[in-house]
Amino acid sequence: MAQFLDALKNLASESGVAQFFTGSWQNLIMIAVACVLLWLGIKKGFEPLLMVPIAFGMLLANLPGANLAVHYHDIPEFIQLIKGNLIDGTTGQPLSAGLLDWLYLGVKAGIYPPLIFLGIGAMTDFSPLIARPSSFILGAAAQLGIFGAFLMAMLLGFDPQAAGSIGIIGGADGPTAILTTSILKPSLLGPIAVAAYSYMALVPIIQPPIMKALTTKKERAVVMETLRPVSKKEKILFPIMVTVVVSLILPSAGVLVGCLMLGNLLKECGVTERLSKMAQNELCNIVTLMLGLSVGATTNGKTFLTLDTLKIVLLGLIAFSVGTAGGVLFGKLMYVVTKGKVNPLIGSAGVSAVPMAARVSQKVGQQENPSNFLLMHAMGPNVSGVIGSAVAAGVLLAMIPH
Repeated sequence: MAQFLDALKNLASESGVAQFFTGSWQNLIMIAVACVLLWLGIKKGFEPLLMVPIAFGMLLANLPGANLAVHYHDIPEFIQLIKGNLIDGTTGQPLSAGLLDWLYLGVKAGIYPPLIFLGIGAMTDFSPLIARPSSFILGAAAQLGIFGAFLMAMLLGFDPQAAGSIGIIGGADGPTAILTTSILKPSLLGPIAVAAYSYMALVPIIQPPIMKALTTKKERAVVMETLRPVSKKEKILFPIMVTVVVSLILPSAGVLVGCLMLGNLLKECGVTERLSKMAQNELCNIVTLMLGLSVGATTNGKTFLTLDTLKIVLLGLIAFSVGTAGGVLFGKLMYVVTKGKVNPLIGSAGVSAVPMAARVSQKVGQQENPSNFLLMHAMGPNVSGVIGSAVAAGVLLAMIPH
């Protein structure tokens, strides 16, 4: 009987519930955060395809005693992990590689983000950008937030690698932020991924006040001319030309831009329909799930809840806001140059949140003028922003030693 009671006592003392009261309060907070993110993804529909896997990975990583968090930040550490040479700081016992550690290898090796870009390319129509090449300017202007946040992070004492990883949040492009951070500062992957996807999901809340503050009622009511038709030949040549030009000028951006354009070429060429559908559906869905789950599993409370994390979240918001403002201000410039033919609201879509940012431009424009249809016009800067964020990431990777 005494042995049975001792067994029950040991079971109780080693349970996750008991560990909540022995120094794991950080995990309890992170579980609450995970539940909030799950609510936002499921109930509010904020980027659910990534918000739900990331939040559930966060939940798994913070269950006390379950030992499900990702245990390494670089490949040499992973090798030590699978050899049993990494030690748990709490128990003093060797850690073993689990499912989430193996899935995270795809993040660290830079495999998942380019594959997601392949799927995005297969789902993207670049016709609005081809029809109005000046949209490239608005997409580039929206990347000002990236470099502004980079400089601010440096002033706040972050090293160049961390500052570059923080700055990329301003592009509102989750896969790009993850790839850049996994190369420059893997230890910050959790907070940066959560911040990047949270701000992507909150585009309809964050952007409209900035857009309205920087434009007049007259500017917001501008009705733009219908875009010209784009030929099939143009659609086929565009991804090939963009890949060649970007890769020659900035090789470090070649993998993201190349995969994005390959996906688009599969869609537009007309002879690879099966591959295009696979990239849009099965491949993109599988990789999205593995990416979200493994990234969420890096957010263990003991390493996540720090002052630096709060700084990252704040700087990410500033970066995203500055990027939105940059796009709108350049839109105002185009409004002046074209003598009122360009609605400045489409500039806010220059961030890389496709197609949500373009929909926000459409919504705000229709609030001023119900007959206004800005969606296709805003899609030009929006898809340009996808290219722009990849190029900005390439610039940071080329500038910053890693």
